[in-house]
Amino acid sequence: MSDLPRKAVTRTAKLAALPLGFAGRATWGLGKRIGGKSAEIVGRELQQRTAEQLFKVLGELKGGAMKFGQAMSVFESALPEEVAGPYRAALTKLQEAAPPMPTRTVHSVLEERLGEEWSELFLEFEDKPSAAASIGQVHHAVWHDGREVAVKVQYPGAGEALLSDLTQLSRFARLLGPLIPGMDIKPLIAELRDRVSEELDYGLEAQAQTAHAEEFAGDPDVLAPAVVHQCDQVLVTEWIDGIPMSEVISEGTQEQRDRAGQLLARFLFSGPARTGLLHADPHPGNFRLLPDEKNGWRLGVLDFGTVDRLPGGLPSTIGESLRMTLDGEAEAVYELLCEEGFVKESIELEPDAVLDYLLPIIEPAQVDEFTFTRGWMRSQAARVGDPRSPAYQLGKRLNLPPSYLLIHRVTLSTIGVLCQLGATVRLRDELEEWLPGFLPEDELADGTGTAAEA
Repeated sequence: MSDLPRKAVTRTAKLAALPLGFAGRATWGLGKRIGGKSAEIVGRELQQRTAEQLFKVLGELKGGAMKFGQAMSVFESALPEEVAGPYRAALTKLQEAAPPMPTRTVHSVLEERLGEEWSELFLEFEDKPSAAASIGQVHHAVWHDGREVAVKVQYPGAGEALLSDLTQLSRFARLLGPLIPGMDIKPLIAELRDRVSEELDYGLEAQAQTAHAEEFAGDPDVLAPAVVHQCDQVLVTEWIDGIPMSEVISEGTQEQRDRAGQLLARFLFSGPARTGLLHADPHPGNFRLLPDEKNGWRLGVLDFGTVDRLPGGLPSTIGESLRMTLDGEAEAVYELLCEEGFVKESIELEPDAVLDYLLPIIEPAQVDEFTFTRGWMRSQAARVGDPRSPAYQLGKRLNLPPSYLLIHRVTLSTIGVLCQLGATVRLRDELEEWLPGFLPEDELADGTGTAAEA
């Protein structure tokens, strides 16, 4: 394969082929049905062909197109099963691999950034990448001090490609909408675009990863590999072995699924409380399940290129509104949502209707443990995505303040992964331990709250 395509006209043509391809296959499918094939068989063939083209185009382009594919992949559990099946395999590939850039390009970047004698920094360096992502690919190597390391090399022209792709994707966002029922694609693409400059800066990524590595050092549940070396376009971190989350999803035992789900939920809520940072790219390719003698399994976390900076942890408004919703305090919840801008001043809603809208969404927090399933995710997507549904009509009148955009996407994405896992999780335990505002003040004052909250 050639280098990452950088000319805007080339990339635009490839991306423009996606909706054209969708339309072309629909015509092909109609012809097949006229020719006598059943609608079910034709439908399956259509979806399979669409999935194959989606992966081929997004994977080849890398950049923003692939990042969009990765973000989209965690929502496949919201799709009806007959539609989701063919997409699942193609989108899962985007989480772990993509066509690699040529070895000569990798060596060129390393020589430019690490110096002509770059190879002397390593005792071993594998030219074949172990993983490829949206803006760079990872090589397994051995650092000069004997440590196994992961060497992330940024694709030349990645920044230009990211911006170009996401601009083009936003132009036909409506055509891609059916891939994620109940979710507006355009804000997702806009939010991804806003994060481009941060993700391209390996210095910022190294800072975020170091903060996590230091905070979780020796932690029984979570491991963030330490940073070994960083410079422009190259990031070297300690290597971790483990079972990719995508493999746990596809073939893991129920014990592995439940443990992975619990640890993922724990990391989502404890990370901001402990580091002031929210890991904002929670697709399965960024997690590993690591064997641990004492606790059975630990969660290995990769790729800190996209984070939300939350110095005080997650906003207490989230915990307070969750608690009041669970307690049935419709008026208090509505007042808080108005104060925070979730309900605009020009809009008036019935507090009880808002409560009815929220309660099904927070069902996992109402019980001691909850089993996340694709069926539950699909039911939620149908409820808020069906124009005939009262929930859809009310949801259209709610507003998502910009400061909550990334938190909202990360939470949704994490829930999507939990549903892919089919994990049974004690979510309420994590909320009580880590989410500011979830426990009432009097419980904290009399010592019945957790140590983390107190």
